[in-house]
Amino acid sequence: MEGKKVGSIALPEALFGQPLRSDLVHQVTTAMQANLRQNRAHTKNRAEVAGGGKKPWKQKGTGQARHGSSRSPLWRHGGVTFGPRSERDYSEKINKKMRSGALLSVLSRKAKDGEIVLVDAFTFSAPKTKEALDALVALSKGAKVKLLSAKGSNSALVALASYNPNAIKSFNNLQGVETEELRNLNPVEVLTHTYLIIEKPEEAFATLAARITK
Repeated sequence: MEGKKVGSIALPEALFGQPLRSDLVHQVTTAMQANLRQNRAHTKNRAEVAGGGKKPWKQKGTGQARHGSSRSPLWRHGGVTFGPRSERDYSEKINKKMRSGALLSVLSRKAKDGEIVLVDAFTFSAPKTKEALDALVALSKGAKVKLLSAKGSNSALVALASYNPNAIKSFNNLQGVETEELRNLNPVEVLTHTYLIIEKPEEAFATLAARITK
């Protein structure tokens, strides 16, 4: 957290040495975004619109076109033809191998581009945004990367080894910085942020290795 070097570790080839599969990454990320999509747009057809039970005028003799209901799609306040319906399902299936393959591809690209920062541990005695900001500034200098807390951009994703409420609350108020437990890491979150900060590397690599072998 102070930006000092406390050790070194080799990045496992199985996790960070995979080729970039842009087609797979695109397929998985778009599917994940589709699964998060909430279908709220809903229009009523002529059977669901209130009113319109009475025939507007008699069938013949008025000189006007015949109409059976004032809730026809041709009328104002009538039903909608072929409008969006909330019954539509946008979700897509993602196989486990596809999901893990896309994550490995993204992690490998991050490692190749030098956008991964390893931290021994984040220790906060209490939720303190100031301490979290100071830690990111020190890490930026120690790792010789751009400012990890830069405003106006999704600068960093902090992958925590386990649930840490103090760390989560400390980083929560920093713009462009998000936290996620390592066991829930996914390609969309990694791609959304420029840098990936991994806490407790040895434990993290073991967790990732266990995920891809399932």
